[in-house]
Amino acid sequence: MPSGLPFVRLAAFYFAFFGVLGVLSPYWGPYLRERGFDAAEIGLLVALLHATKIVAPNLWGWVADRTGRGMAVIRMACIAALIGFTGVLQPGGLVWMATVMVGFSFFWNAALPQFEANTMRHLGRSTQFYPRIRLWGTVGFMASVLIVGEGIDRFGTEIVPAVLLALFGVLAVLSLTVPQAAARPEDHDHSGLLKVLCQPRVAGLLLACFLLQASHGPFYALYSVYLQDYGYSGTAIGGLWAIALIAEIGVFLLMPRWLPRLGHRYVLMLAMGLGAVRWLLVGAFPQLVAIQGLAQLMHAATYGMYHAAAISLIDRYFTGGLQGRGQALYSSLTFGAGVAAGSFVGGRLWDVIGPAHTFQLAAVVAALGLLVAAVSVPQRPAAAGHA
Repeated sequence: MPSGLPFVRLAAFYFAFFGVLGVLSPYWGPYLRERGFDAAEIGLLVALLHATKIVAPNLWGWVADRTGRGMAVIRMACIAALIGFTGVLQPGGLVWMATVMVGFSFFWNAALPQFEANTMRHLGRSTQFYPRIRLWGTVGFMASVLIVGEGIDRFGTEIVPAVLLALFGVLAVLSLTVPQAAARPEDHDHSGLLKVLCQPRVAGLLLACFLLQASHGPFYALYSVYLQDYGYSGTAIGGLWAIALIAEIGVFLLMPRWLPRLGHRYVLMLAMGLGAVRWLLVGAFPQLVAIQGLAQLMHAATYGMYHAAAISLIDRYFTGGLQGRGQALYSSLTFGAGVAAGSFVGGRLWDVIGPAHTFQLAAVVAALGLLVAAVSVPQRPAAAGHA
């Protein structure tokens, strides 16, 4: 790894950030149901959580690229998210909860893309080591999943907002410790964003990523509720999520060797193909723990392999002064618009056509992503400004 890399501080931030996500992803749906919301309302609320990624990362990415003060944006975002989340502790119905979720997530969702850009700048030419840092986010996610799952079995879902508030506080403190990476000469070049976006390889990559993340929408919004309906305990649900995360950690450790050998296109196609298989298994065999465990192992591909390949391409395509906005666009169009669309539509269909058919449609969407990646992603890509 590069000398002078603040590895521990970067890793700690990822640990805390994804620790928050490790509570929101599996347990926010059950918490909302306990609070009286139905499947369609839960789908809407989770969609709003991700929909703010469409606007927030792009706005703050523009500010960060123009000012060159990405870490200042991150610190402001983390502190504002902490303050905004306190609204969850107040009683209220759908409108109040929607307002609070839009409020805190507008800032929280701004932090990660800029932190990714800051990490890449710290790494310089050694971006192959990114997964070794990012895996600590997965460790934080897994720790939250297991600890909070056990806590819910003991004390109920009412612990969820208190745990999240504490984690937001830790994240805000850690943001103050991470240094801003030194600027590079090309960071002052802010031209060419539209030119890069109009290239078929870039547009195709973003569309394929959008489709894969849209296929994840019903899973992120309602998978834990789905398992609860089939009698799974909080500990069992946490265990299934942990299987996915252990697999993801393994992939992050191996990707520095796998990605150069396999190439970006094959990695993305494999991830999206396994995504289609994963959703078919989830929908068809809810009562078979072994099959659900196998489906969760596929998270190694549908997130770990996918994200390592996609973020490497984004770093190649959006260079210099476009780096922050490139990361923001990737986040907003995939984890934002993609998951929001999938969560909203999945929530609407859940009680109409049933969970099994909803996951079958998710598999079709993932398969469409595979086709787009196959025709648009080069096997050995150069920077977007080169042939």
